[in-house]
Amino acid sequence: MRHPSVELYATDTPLHRLERLGGELGLGADRLWVKRDDCTGVAGGGNKARKLEYLLADAIAGGSDLVVTGGAAQSNHVRMTAAAARRCGLDCAAVLFGDPPSTAEGNLVLDDLLGVHLTWSGSGDYDETFEGVVQRASARGATAYRVPLGGSSPVGALGYVAAAREIAAAAPPDALVVTAASTGGTAAGLAAGLGEHRRVLAVDVGAFDDTAERIQTLAGEAASLAGLPAPTGTVALDRSQAGAGYGEPTDATHEALRMAAELEGLVLDPVYSGRALAGLIRACREGEVTTDHPVVFLHTGGLPALLTARYAGWFRPDR
Repeated sequence: MRHPSVELYATDTPLHRLERLGGELGLGADRLWVKRDDCTGVAGGGNKARKLEYLLADAIAGGSDLVVTGGAAQSNHVRMTAAAARRCGLDCAAVLFGDPPSTAEGNLVLDDLLGVHLTWSGSGDYDETFEGVVQRASARGATAYRVPLGGSSPVGALGYVAAAREIAAAAPPDALVVTAASTGGTAAGLAAGLGEHRRVLAVDVGAFDDTAERIQTLAGEAASLAGLPAPTGTVALDRSQAGAGYGEPTDATHEALRMAAELEGLVLDPVYSGRALAGLIRACREGEVTTDHPVVFLHTGGLPALLTARYAGWFRPDR
């Protein structure tokens, strides 16, 4: 890896078997593994730490003292960007879609704790609001570094080129890696690092219409930055779990969270990792994923979103 990075304790996360869940899905007790990127080292963990190791190094190298990013109200990326920035001695501002809620919950509480300077886009144009934040910061004398949604740039995707090498070194050979996909940087980095798009099953969480194109483009750009050839083949994107849209509860995701928790004591989130597991469950039941290859499920973190009113209906008071 030729690009500099900062230390956010994002590497060498645990990889272990999910014997009971693998058996339930018909894969067998020794064919399903989980890569615990919910155990990365800042602000409750999650996959964004890997991207931020490279993005924050890039910001520091350019002399920035402020990072500006954005996302949805319950953005895991905003939370982790703020924590990474604080760890590196930088300030953080973020633009969130829509209007502020009447009560802070989940990631918003953590954003406040981390001192993020929040701006809400309301009914206005998100990009214009974002650029306005950057311009006002510059007028105050700050040097701002733009971190894209999800940290998904060629530089950010390098974090998952490195993760692919970890997986290749520790998992059974030729494993299929299953991950949630939104802005595309995680799946792109994995494909670049593994060298083949067929090795990555990306489960679309319903945020964008062009997720496959994002992954394909970013994978080639990240591979080039890492000094690797572009991954072969085309993106494998499962759109079956998009549901009514980003973050909207689905029965399949609820089932996936229950299965992971009750069979393995593994807590997933309802926006990303829960949908990714729902996609894997569907693929196993329909014979698209079989025992031909071992499977590594990427746990990308995101627990705070589960503890919000949106998912309160999943609580079973009669149990």
